[in-house]
Formats: sequence, structure tokens, C-alpha cells
Amino acid sequence: MARERRRVLIRPAGLREMDAQGCLALSPEHSRYLRKVLRYSPGDCFAVVDGAGHLWDAELLDHNQARLLQPLEQPLLHEVPPSPALVLVAAVVKRDFELVVRMAVELGVDRLVPITCERTAVLGQLRPERWQAIAEEAAEQCERLWLPQLDPPSPLGQLLRLEPPAPPSAVVRFWATTRQEGLPGLTQALHNPGEAGQSLQEVWLACGPEGGWSPAEEEQAAAAGWTSVQLGSSILRSSTACVAGAAVLSQWRAAAG
Repeated sequence: MARERRRVLIRPAGLREMDAQGCLALSPEHSRYLRKVLRYSPGDCFAVVDGAGHLWDAELLDHNQARLLQPLEQPLLHEVPPSPALVLVAAVVKRDFELVVRMAVELGVDRLVPITCERTAVLGQLRPERWQAIAEEAAEQCERLWLPQLDPPSPLGQLLRLEPPAPPSAVVRFWATTRQEGLPGLTQALHNPGEAGQSLQEVWLACGPEGGWSPAEEEQAAAAGWTSVQLGSSILRSSTACVAGAAVLSQWRAAAG
């Protein structure tokens, strides 16, 4: 079965460079993965995904070239994007953000929005190119057909000023916070009938930095229409909160069908 074959992600632009015989060049990273890690030889088959919902069978021809076994316009598998889309807004943290990226992809997040906040403390420069490579590796590993969107890092204030692209009734935005009495849990809020209608297109969850949201950020989020929720009775590390929240969103969507 095609789904049992190991997968390599080649973006649509790379697939369009395929020649008339269906042959395409492999990147050095993909060549090394197939030959050195999987120990594949010419003639062995694997799967190619494009990160846009399509999958083809492919045959390894030599160390730097493969051939699709189905026409480009007739993939073996095609999936529509999952709905509603899950959007994780994650404050960049000092040591664990690469882990956040990887686990968010594995848990089914469809868009990851890295942000910087008043209390953000990072070591060195931000590395969006590295995050993108990790997201692609994670999508291959967990056998997703859709590659999540990874936004460039942006200040939280800029994000809060943006209007959602979808109609307000089709978007729900949760703000994970702590130390506030009477907050609903994320699971409880997701099962609110008013928030889980059939027309829902996007579910957002924002998780703050290691020092927590500032009072001004809390006020700005409330004014922008975000719904405050908690992720449990414990105070979680920022990276743990992202993973825990993403897991709740993914489980809720799967259960909702």
C-alpha cells in the first residue's frame, strides 16, 4: 500500500521542474535520507508528497534522481484541507521553539504564527529558515499530506491589530492564560455550542512567553475579541502549553469529525 511507503516532501515548485518522462532531481538532503538513512537502492519505491494534499508513488533511479509512477496531474491520493483550520500563535522561547514547531506539525496544527512579546527572551537571532526545515521534516515523519503554513515572526501587537480573514462568526480565538479565577478550560470552551457550529472555519489558540503575558497584552487581547481560557490548574512552561493546547485542539477536531 502507498501509505506504508516512506515519504519525501517535494514542494509544488520542485515537482514542476520534472521532465517529460516524470523524472525529477532530488535535493542533497533527500538523496542522503533515501540512500544513507533508509538504505534505498535504485529500483526501490517510496512516496512523494507536495504538502498541498497530493501523494504519488516514486521510484529511485540513482543517487540524485527519481521518477513519479503516476502523472503529475493524477496523484495516487488527494485530500482536501482539514477543517476547521487549527492556528497556533506561539511566543518564541529561548530553548524549545524548534520542539514547539515539530510537535505542532505532528499534532495537526495547520498554521503556526511565531510572535514576540513584551517578556520574550530569546538567545541569538530568530531562525525562521531552520523552523521551516523542521516543519517539513515533521510533516514527512508524521505522514501529513498538507504542510502547515509557518508565518514569519511578528510582534504580538501587530497580530492583535489584524482583522481575521474569515467572517467573525467563522473564527474563534482563544487566549491561554493563568492566575485568573473562573476561566473555562480550553476543552470546555471548545464544546460551547456557540463556538463549534458547522460554519466554523478557523480555531486560534495563543500561548504566551516564559514570563507570561503582560497586563497590557491581556487588555489588548480582550479588546480585540480573544476569549481567555486555561490549559489546566498547573502553570506550564511556554513550550509545554503550546503542545498541550495543540493536542486538545487536534483531539477536538478529530472527535467533531
